[in-house]
Amino acid sequence: MLLGIETAAGLVGVALGDGGGPLAGVWLRGERRHAEALAPAIDHVLAQAGASLADVEAIALDVGPGLFTGLRVGVATAQGLAEGLGVGVVEVTSVDVLAREVYDAGFEGPVAAVVDARRTEVFAARYGGPGTPSEPAVRDTPAALAGKLAELPGTLLVGTGAHRYRTVFADAGLRVAAVREPSPAVLVSIAASRLAAGARGVPAGSVRPVYLRAADARINWVRR
Repeated sequence: MLLGIETAAGLVGVALGDGGGPLAGVWLRGERRHAEALAPAIDHVLAQAGASLADVEAIALDVGPGLFTGLRVGVATAQGLAEGLGVGVVEVTSVDVLAREVYDAGFEGPVAAVVDARRTEVFAARYGGPGTPSEPAVRDTPAALAGKLAELPGTLLVGTGAHRYRTVFADAGLRVAAVREPSPAVLVSIAASRLAAGARGVPAGSVRPVYLRAADARINWVRR
């Protein structure tokens, strides 16, 4: 049984599932309340499924890229649970979760998963088809990314960044799908398929979030 923790964007999401698919899940608008919302969300999902923490055999965690505060909350919670339960953590990137959702829905063309990084920037990864990205996620400006993606006809954009800068991408002739936030249910599905293929979760102390940029507080301090 897998417990999925999703805090990379504005959403606080938790899902519980196994090899047969999701058993229960909940989404909450976290914004800057990830710390307050996550623990009650976990309790709620376990209660929905009639399960307890003792039933959890692995933690599926979105490690980013995404918003610094949300990632810190998700990573710290996953590490604490994994350490206490003696289970591993399956690390999944936010861009993989976003891309997987549209591919699971039947889309077969190129996809760009675009996460809002704030400060007029985005985190993005391109996919030529289901599977791993064509290159690791990078930090970019919406305009620069739109110029690069315009050279790949038929590319479908997903994610919070794609929606925030929809007009920029539309001006470049690019389409934006309805998928906005990484789904905790898809997160669990990816982790379950990786475990079934022989992958193993990492120990709690080995979890490494994908930040791609320093925290806003540090940036402001350096500027001052």
